[in-house]
Amino acid sequence: MIVLGIDPGIAGALCWADSSGALIAIEDMPTVEVRGKNKVSASQLRILMSSRDADLVVIEEVVAMPRRMPNGREVKMGAASTMSFGYGAGLIEGVATGLGMSVSIIHPRTWKTRAHVTADKGAVRQMAQRLWPSSAKLFARVKDNGRADAALLARFMATGTQA
Repeated sequence: MIVLGIDPGIAGALCWADSSGALIAIEDMPTVEVRGKNKVSASQLRILMSSRDADLVVIEEVVAMPRRMPNGREVKMGAASTMSFGYGAGLIEGVATGLGMSVSIIHPRTWKTRAHVTADKGAVRQMAQRLWPSSAKLFARVKDNGRADAALLARFMATGTQA
């Protein structure tokens, strides 16, 4: 079984994993600039998603997330950010469905709890580096947390095991 795990959003990623949890491929979310803002590119996404086989596409459900300010206070996502995030997730599901792929959407808390994956982005990257040491460089940068989430999601859904 091959699972395509997708962490949606501009900084997200796509990761293909087999039933043993081995990484097949990982790609950053393709984007295009529209009126000065980056958006998920439907055409590039279609090319990427159709370039490899997948028995199941698993998309992490999007939820409006609070943001921690430098003073430690949390603020909710703004309306524009929330709309952009939802737009990207819907576009991903639409492309996958249009390609005839089997799609499942799972809430981040659900899969992360079952897989024993923390919400801490740095810890998620470290977990991915530990699980795939030969691919550790793919998860080295702070902005690679989307790759780590997609890889861990794909692995969990393909193997049904914790990280």
